[in-house]
Amino acid sequence: MKINWGTGIVIAIALFMSFILYFVIKVQSNSKYDNELVVEEYYKHDARFGEEMTRVQNAQDLTQKPIITKTRDGVTIVFPNEFIPNKIKGNVSLYRPSNKKLDFEIPISLSNPTLLIPKSKLVGGRWDINMEWQYDGKSYLTKDVIYID
Repeated sequence: MKINWGTGIVIAIALFMSFILYFVIKVQSNSKYDNELVVEEYYKHDARFGEEMTRVQNAQDLTQKPIITKTRDGVTIVFPNEFIPNKIKGNVSLYRPSNKKLDFEIPISLSNPTLLIPKSKLVGGRWDINMEWQYDGKSYLTKDVIYID
């Protein structure tokens, strides 16, 4: 049997489509490939985007910004000396893009300008840090990415 160009092209397209379909089904059915949403309530989060940008801009406008660094003890957040530590309130959210189960939140309650997140709570890899805090009635949002060894 002789195969002409038209038949060959149809066979090639059919094989390519089945190849792609195989991988789509494999990824959707295998729990190893987790395809969760980054944010649970996406539309509520998106509706508050303007407020979030205001808080980010407030943090950018500071002359001295909080410094987030990786140390051998964990992650330290040092607030500027111009702030009175016990007046700073808020939360530090640590988000692990690769595994939602590792995400956690720490309230900001300070007696000195340094907050330590112990290394025992942090698994190696990338961590997205969102620090939402208030001082003297003004809200701030600081975002950073840190890599733990």
